Amino acid sequence: MSTPVGALGTGQGGGVELTVQNIAQELQRRGNQLEVVAPFGSFLKGVRVKEIAGNTQIAVQTQSKDVPIMLPKNSTLANMWEYARQVQNQYDLIVNFAFDWLPFYLTPFFSTPITHFISMGSMTPALDEIMERSAKLHPDRIGVYTKSQAETFAFSEICEILSSAIDLSLYNFCAIPGDSIAWLGRIAPEKALEDAVAAANITKVPLKIYGKIQDQDYWQQIQQDFPHAPIEYMGFLNTEDLQKELGQARALLMTPRWIEAFGNVAIEALACGVPVIAYRRGGPSEIVRDGKTGFLVEPDSIPGLVTAIENIDSLSRIACRQQAEAKYSLTALGDRFESWFDKILNNS
Repeated sequence: MSTPVGALGTGQGGGVELTVQNIAQELQRRGNQLEVVAPFGSFLKGVRVKEIAGNTQIAVQTQSKDVPIMLPKNSTLANMWEYARQVQNQYDLIVNFAFDWLPFYLTPFFSTPITHFISMGSMTPALDEIMERSAKLHPDRIGVYTKSQAETFAFSEICEILSSAIDLSLYNFCAIPGDSIAWLGRIAPEKALEDAVAAANITKVPLKIYGKIQDQDYWQQIQQDFPHAPIEYMGFLNTEDLQKELGQARALLMTPRWIEAFGNVAIEALACGVPVIAYRRGGPSEIVRDGKTGFLVEPDSIPGLVTAIENIDSLSRIACRQQAEAKYSLTALGDRFESWFDKILNNS
């Protein structure tokens, strides 16, 4: 059950899109039969997708903490879970990737076990409450990316830490980079792109920006605030085109203002041999090996970003690729998820 905030392949779902693609691909390769249920217009290479029509959900991270639980008219989310109810007896397990209240609420009413992979840290009291209720009911069915993410919840001790992965065959190692640095992600306030732009403005190192513009006003404000910064917007690219561009970067900057659950873009960069400069906050702090495959900077410190940029060429790009191969392969991801699923099914 995919995220209901947008069709897979559009970038609206952020890193969850890549996670769904990779887990589905690896589990299917191992002989599992599966179906991905996602909003209309979704596409996954080599994986069966049931497209569900309706109005998509507003992403929770774009709203205030006290926002009430809401569903639009003809809700995609509600339609997805009505479909799941109808076909549940055809499957051994339902895996929820939606960071939304409804799937957690519905869990006790399904006969087929529902397990939840939570893709973000704590966002709203209402969501925290329903997640905690589900965790108490089925303590073996809550998965997360990282320990940092889990610690934002009251039920952190029972979370299954599953990390993430990418198809390393799609990412080519680049030993000799160009002159620019990169920033990759949804262009929205919680990602704090303005910090990366400020650092580029100070160092005068060209910054190439990749990703979906989720908040047009925010993007326009950045351009107004830094009219002479050496930045270039490269658009939202598919994996094949992205890795060709990203591999040319001297470094990837990660500047989240929030607790990033993981940061798939970090391992995409490492796979290309690109060191990662990230705030010491959330998931990236568990990925980057400080001083070896990147630099961890004190959160919200633009001077820290500047210093890291100035020292980035001291790091080994080969070490970056080696870390990706050792920790973030699809095989390793498949092992973790299959082990988790086996435990759930054995306890059901």
